[in-house]
Amino acid sequence: MSKAFTRENDGDGDEDEDLVPALQIPAGAKNYLTTEGYERLRGELLALIDEERPKVVEVVHWAALNGDRSENGDYLYGKKRLREIDRRIRFLTRRLEKAEVVDPSVHAGSDQVFFGATVTYVDDLGEERTVTILGIDEVDSARQQVSWVSPVARALLKAREGDEVQLQTPAGPRTLEVLSVSYPARPKR
Repeated sequence: MSKAFTRENDGDGDEDEDLVPALQIPAGAKNYLTTEGYERLRGELLALIDEERPKVVEVVHWAALNGDRSENGDYLYGKKRLREIDRRIRFLTRRLEKAEVVDPSVHAGSDQVFFGATVTYVDDLGEERTVTILGIDEVDSARQQVSWVSPVARALLKAREGDEVQLQTPAGPRTLEVLSVSYPARPKR
C-alpha cells in the first residue's frame, strides 16, 4: 500500500500526553497555570502558528515543485516537521482551553501552602529543600519547581509553616516539616 494512504498515528488523542504520563492532568481537574506560564504557552502557540508553520509550509511547497517526492529529503523532512508542529499546536490549544490561570500573589503573606507557593521543608533525614509548586506545563525541575500533582506537592498543599506532613514514597512514608512558605509579591497597580 502506498504511504500516501496510511496514517502515522491512528488515534486522535493527545500523543504528547500518551508518551509522558507526567504531562497528564488528573481526570476532572483543571490545568492550573500562573500568568507567566499561560503567557509562555500562548507565546509558543502563536509562534508556531504565525512563524514556524508558514516557513515549513513554504519549504514543503518549494520541495514539492522539484519533482519526485519519494526521494526528496526536503519534502519528506518538511512533511514530518509539519506533523510535529501540528501535533504541538493541537496539544497547546487543548492545554490553553483547559487552563485555569491562578495568581499566587493573592496569598502573599500567608503561611499556608497553595498553588504558586515557594516552600522550604526538611525531611526526616534532615535534608532541607525548597520547591515552588507550579502547573504541569510550566515546571522546570532544574529550578526546584514541582507540579501541583506531584506527590511532594500534594503532601505539602494546605499545610502551614510548622506542620508535619506525610509523603508516601516507594521506600515507605517520609515525614516533611514545613519551615517556610512564601509567594510572589502582588504587582503594584
